[in-house]
Amino acid sequence: MSLFTHVGSVLSLRFKLDERIPLGYKIGLAVEYLTSMLRGSLSLGVRKRRLAPFFRGKGATMRCSSLIKVGRGVRLGRYSHVDGLSLNGVSFGDGAKLGDFSRVIGSGSLEKLGVGVEIGRRVGIGEYSRIGGSGGVVIGDDTIIGQYFSAHPENHLFQDKSMLIRLQGTQRAQIVVGSNCWIGAKVTLLAGTQIGDSCVVAAGSVVNSSFPAYSVIGGAPARLLKSY
Repeated sequence: MSLFTHVGSVLSLRFKLDERIPLGYKIGLAVEYLTSMLRGSLSLGVRKRRLAPFFRGKGATMRCSSLIKVGRGVRLGRYSHVDGLSLNGVSFGDGAKLGDFSRVIGSGSLEKLGVGVEIGRRVGIGEYSRIGGSGGVVIGDDTIIGQYFSAHPENHLFQDKSMLIRLQGTQRAQIVVGSNCWIGAKVTLLAGTQIGDSCVVAAGSVVNSSFPAYSVIGGAPARLLKSY
C-alpha cells in the first residue's frame, strides 16, 4: 500500500493519483506528509496520540490546545493558527482540513468568552480563511469551502450616536452551515446565517439570512437564485 493510499484510508477519502504526476513530485509530497504527521503527533498529549495521524503543517500553531479537539487524520495547513479559548472549544472531525494561512479563533474578546467552533468530518477549508467563534459556528460534514472564506457570528452595535461604536458592545448569533455544501471563494457569512444541507453559495457572496436545503445562493447580500 502506498503512503497516499494509506493517507486516503485514514482520512476516509477515496482518491487515485494521476499517473502523469512526476516521481519527484510524489516523493516531495510524501516527505511533506510524513514530517507534518510527525509534527502533529508531537503536538498532541499522550492520551490523544492514539487518534493519530494528525497532520500539522510547517509553521502551524495552536493556542489553548487543551480546548482543541482533533479527529483522526485532521490536517492543519502551513502557517495556520487555531486558538481554542472559548466555552465549548474548537473541534475538527475526522479528515477535516484547514487551509494554509487560515485562522480559527474561539473567542474574539477576552472580556467575554466566545461559544466556539465545530467543524465536521471531511470538511475542506481553503487557504487564507478566517472563522471566529464568538457567537458559535457549526459546519456540517463533507462541506467544501473555497479560499478567503470568513465567518463572523458577532455584530457591533452602533445605534447610540453619543458613544463610540467600539464601546457600544456586540450582538452575537450562531452561524450554522449544513452538510454537503459547496461554498465558493471569498464568501462571507455574517451573524445569524443558517444554511441548509447540500446548498451552493456563489463566490464573493455575503450571507446574512437563512436558506433551506438544496438552495443555490449568490449576491451581496445573498439571495436565493434557485432550488435544485
